[in-house]
Amino acid sequence: MHLRPATAADLPALLALERSAPTAAHWTDAAYQQLFTDETRYVTIVMDDDYLRGFLVARNLGPEWEIENIVITEEAQRQGLGSRLVQELLDRAQAQAAQAVFLEVRESNLAACGLYSKLGFVESGRRKSYYGNPPEDALLYKKIVSTGVQKTY
Repeated sequence: MHLRPATAADLPALLALERSAPTAAHWTDAAYQQLFTDETRYVTIVMDDDYLRGFLVARNLGPEWEIENIVITEEAQRQGLGSRLVQELLDRAQAQAAQAVFLEVRESNLAACGLYSKLGFVESGRRKSYYGNPPEDALLYKKIVSTGVQKTY
């Protein structure tokens, strides 16, 4: 399995995977199409031969990055793919001098909460009744990737 940036040609597979995942952030087709024209957006996919196993969507907000969506196929879960996607994003954000990466997740999504904690994210807040269908709080997580202080030798 390998990671690579997504292209517009991957859009049908991204949409199909997102629609099949109950815990994914469900966006409109137009919102997904805009991912490939918005220079602040970053989409990475995990491929196994020609089969999409997962993806991560993030937004570069300068000193901070936000993970907006991460989806792994059901059969590929618990194989470290989510960790690989998030770690690749953390490395990219740090290389581009970001200070932090943040995200929000459904309170009931224990697998995702465990993943983020394992990767060093800390809970930084809560949004009451943020999600619908069903109504649920969002937990906010944040990870510092750089202090913004450059070392001098």
